[in-house]
Amino acid sequence: MSNFSLRKFIAAAALALCLLFIAGMQAVEAAVPTVTLPDFTSLVDKVGPSVVNIRMTSRVGSSSDLRGMPPGLDDGDMSEFFRRFFGIPMPGQPPRGGGGGGNNGGDSGKGGSRSAPDDSQDNSEQSSGVGSGFILSADGYVMTNAHVVDDADTIYVTLTDKREFKARLIGVDERTDVAVVKISASNLPAITIGDSNKVRVGEWVLAIGSPFGFDNTVTAGIVSAKGRDTGDYLPFIQTDVAVNPGNSGGPLINMAGEVIGINSQIYSRTGGFMGISFAIPIDEAMRVADQLKTTGKVTRGRIAVAIGEVTKDVADSLGLPKAQGALVSSVEAGGPADKAGVQPGDIITKFNGQNVDTATDLPRMVGDTKPGTRTTITVWRKGNTRDLPITIAEMQPDKVAKSEPKKAPQPKERASNSLGLAVSDIPADQKKSLKLSNGVQVGAVEGPAQRAGFQKGDIIMRIGDTDITSAKQFEAVAQNLDASKMVAVLVRRGGNTQFVPLRPRVPAQK
Repeated sequence: MSNFSLRKFIAAAALALCLLFIAGMQAVEAAVPTVTLPDFTSLVDKVGPSVVNIRMTSRVGSSSDLRGMPPGLDDGDMSEFFRRFFGIPMPGQPPRGGGGGGNNGGDSGKGGSRSAPDDSQDNSEQSSGVGSGFILSADGYVMTNAHVVDDADTIYVTLTDKREFKARLIGVDERTDVAVVKISASNLPAITIGDSNKVRVGEWVLAIGSPFGFDNTVTAGIVSAKGRDTGDYLPFIQTDVAVNPGNSGGPLINMAGEVIGINSQIYSRTGGFMGISFAIPIDEAMRVADQLKTTGKVTRGRIAVAIGEVTKDVADSLGLPKAQGALVSSVEAGGPADKAGVQPGDIITKFNGQNVDTATDLPRMVGDTKPGTRTTITVWRKGNTRDLPITIAEMQPDKVAKSEPKKAPQPKERASNSLGLAVSDIPADQKKSLKLSNGVQVGAVEGPAQRAGFQKGDIIMRIGDTDITSAKQFEAVAQNLDASKMVAVLVRRGGNTQFVPLRPRVPAQK
């Protein structure tokens, strides 16, 4: 073959390879779907007019020092910043309300009286905070957070068209951090209510609010988790949407332009946004708002028990199929649960036929039940389930626990059994005052019990499924425990009762 023919062959082969490569790349591109980022502009146009800025004022003296604040921020904004995200008052300021309040404390709009102002001061109106909200109905009902409007003397609502109205507080619910206010206006652009039960982890969402007083600020992100338990009354929607002081009370919006939550909290070690924010599910918020609009308060059910989590070790040691339910640590005497036969150490697995997956599920289920309703709770006790009929009562203020009566005589000092617990019998008069039918009192702790956190003065009520009635019986039960298996010990401390898993120590060789 001539050199010319060889060159032509090589060129043709190279061209063919190039065409094959291009065709292959086109096939790959066709197989991989094209992903486009969402465009929020139409959503903002639709929802934006329904979002409002909420400004609170209080009557203060002229001696307030506002020097040194960043532009656009007054000491009310910074107080809210330190209180909400650090959990402390702003440095240099006294505690609010005399230092007696709890989380999101305050009594504005709750019927309480306020102290008369000092006549020697200039009682001018001063800004005490800023937040967000959204229009629930065209006739002027607005939803926000309870912590946004508490302690405010006057509440102002500003619309996107710059109209400002003085709002009337309809009601607040500190337990869910939901509040409703009303402005005198009509034909307002009400927001569309979504379904928070249909929220999916990973879907796009956006927040609109007034962070640091910057009105109508839009931020976007995704839903990071659902049903996030932070220790509060409600399970939150967790997102990575940027939320800062001033966003509180604003809506969390899905891609359909519906509100699915109220932006309420952030997780932060610095006070600023760190990528985790929490929103109150709109379904729960609307149930609260409907009651606030109707009666100005929220009525909840109660069964009068204190509860705790059921750990895997406790579930395994009690034979519970899986770690679920709410462990009853104490039962209020004469309360609904007491009358129904609920006992400390019971694990409530169902309420009104619905599974209680975690301890925080139970307060929500009971709270959403109308007082006076007769229903059934299912408890796990000593390896068996029991259905107990119960009548729901209305939630009352928390009671202060009474101090325990006199202590029992000192038991022996050494704990030689496999659990590391030395116990003694409880005198009959003390049992009666404690309303106990069984139990022994701990006088010395060592070994396994010490590592598990037992303390002198604890009352041991049950080992596994065996009720403890005397110190002699306790020793007999402890001697027969299998050192290769965990055992659940039901212990009462103060007014609370809980199971503590223990692994008995191996007996010493004689």
